[in-house]
Amino acid sequence: MDTKAHILYIEDDEVLGFVTRDNLEMNQYSVHHCKDGEEGLAAFQKGTFDLCIVDVMLPKMDGFTLATEIRKRNQSIPILFLTAKSLKEDRIKGLQLGADDYIVKPFSIEELILKIEIFLKRKSVAINQPQEIFQISEFSFDFANLKLSSGETIHNLTQREAELLKMLCENKPNIVKREHILEQIWGENDYFLGRSMDVFISRLRKYMKTDPKIKLENVHGVGFRLLETK
Repeated sequence: MDTKAHILYIEDDEVLGFVTRDNLEMNQYSVHHCKDGEEGLAAFQKGTFDLCIVDVMLPKMDGFTLATEIRKRNQSIPILFLTAKSLKEDRIKGLQLGADDYIVKPFSIEELILKIEIFLKRKSVAINQPQEIFQISEFSFDFANLKLSSGETIHNLTQREAELLKMLCENKPNIVKREHILEQIWGENDYFLGRSMDVFISRLRKYMKTDPKIKLENVHGVGFRLLETK
């Protein structure tokens, strides 16, 4: 039976880990389950995966450290964090470290599969579409290959970073409303998802800060726009 994708799943709760893996495999995913951060990093270095699901609270190496190590080795693989419901600050920290999304415990298998399918679908679309190159002042943005470059400097973007930058490029210099970005990229318009989006905007600003001609402007309460000055 062909699998939909190869998933690296790091969760130390044996019962939750078994149930989640079993359900994902019944939905035709290939799942490599690890029970601590060190085991997860070793598996990532040896294998080839389409997506990582990482619990925040892990023995030996916590999820934040693991995500940082994964990002050092692969900038584009989607990372989905599992976070405790009461710890909203964990979600922001995870996104700042390079995660693409999070899911709050306790979660339903249907919710998890929906998140996974969103990432896999977008990845497939990006791979199969004609190559798109956007010029942003001195930067060249290759959406299909998730690369933002200027001279010898190359930033390897995550899938979500690339989707957000593409939307801003396609609409520049016009304002893209916050709710439109959230609905199109995150799937729903929600206050806390808006906080997540702000983290991704900050990451894009950081990448392009070396070019003073580029401005990623926050129009308070409305949205964002990408501007280039002469």
